[in-house]
Amino acid sequence: MPAIILTPEAPPLVLEPSDEAPAKARRYLIDRFRELGHADDFVGRLVVTELVTNAYKHVGVGHIVVRIFPDMREPLTVIEVWDESSALPVVQGESDDAEGGRGLLLIEQLVHDWGVRPLNEEGKITWARCAR
Repeated sequence: MPAIILTPEAPPLVLEPSDEAPAKARRYLIDRFRELGHADDFVGRLVVTELVTNAYKHVGVGHIVVRIFPDMREPLTVIEVWDESSALPVVQGESDDAEGGRGLLLIEQLVHDWGVRPLNEEGKITWARCAR
């Protein structure tokens, strides 16, 4: 019977909504990906930056919580960002004139899948699953 290696779940990162939040989330992701044995964190850094930036810019109040953990069913890593808003993110259509709003469109192209899970308590979790 093959051995199963269980990676202990790291404590989540709790952020104040601020200009520093995306950079702190990237450092957390880099450390967490290293703990999980991932050689490449490029897509993960893009994803966590976009999700935390969206939470900070579009919610702006309350804490932002980041969790990163392996998907036990598939060789993927889950990035979750919780915020206190119930407003769901919207993927903007492609536009040559837009100065912003392309982050989720980019994420959609780079990750295995992503989505939003509204919470009964308050807020939502926006998540993405990336290849390891």
